[in-house]
Amino acid sequence: MFDNALVIAIVAIAAGTACTIAELARPARPVAYRKVIVRDAVAFVVYIAAFYPVALELSTRAARHLPVFAHYWHAPLALRMLTFYLAADLGSYVLHRLMHTPLLWRVHKWHHAPTYMYWFAGVRATIVQQFLFNLPVVLSFPLIGPAPWWIGLFLSLELIVRNDWMHMNVSWRSNWLEWILVTPRYHHIHHSADPAHRGNYGSLFSIWDRAFRTRIDPDEVTPTEFGTGSVDNPVRVVLGV
Repeated sequence: MFDNALVIAIVAIAAGTACTIAELARPARPVAYRKVIVRDAVAFVVYIAAFYPVALELSTRAARHLPVFAHYWHAPLALRMLTFYLAADLGSYVLHRLMHTPLLWRVHKWHHAPTYMYWFAGVRATIVQQFLFNLPVVLSFPLIGPAPWWIGLFLSLELIVRNDWMHMNVSWRSNWLEWILVTPRYHHIHHSADPAHRGNYGSLFSIWDRAFRTRIDPDEVTPTEFGTGSVDNPVRVVLGV
């Protein structure tokens, strides 16, 4: 059996490298990597070393006091995984929309702070944001039921690759894929500094935006600026307060 931490580190490095190569080959917009990489690396260290572990512990404890799904029936693993992903992603969509309301915007603001977009720009998440996004995953996990040991590792790796993918700075057109899945150009609209572009809340599946009428067509909208559109106290933004 593999050492999970080592596998995750290898995949994270490989995914970042692949994204960088793709961005250099087909960039959607120019990015001054040398100016932003140190800042993003510091944000990543803060998130992975402190914010994520705390949020995971809090969400795991909270899940023990909330109703959870019973173990799924003895269906094929692929069907159980699909059900899990649909439930967890719907929960993420709902929470993401709530984070763009005045009540919760401050806990999500750090994620939207970068005024540029590339694969490493999506590493920011306050403790409260990560806590909320963890809940749908934790609560839906029992839907998978009995599963091989590698399922947990697969889910961790998929989340890393997905986050890099959706923030990647590439000029690819992917209309057919966007009928089902969130793509980079689809998610970039969500990070636009223009308040009129607040939509495309999906994380994995784009079907929720279609169903709840929050989809913004990438063929009709091209963001020109990113960020929150305001100047804020950086410490408060990072802490989400």
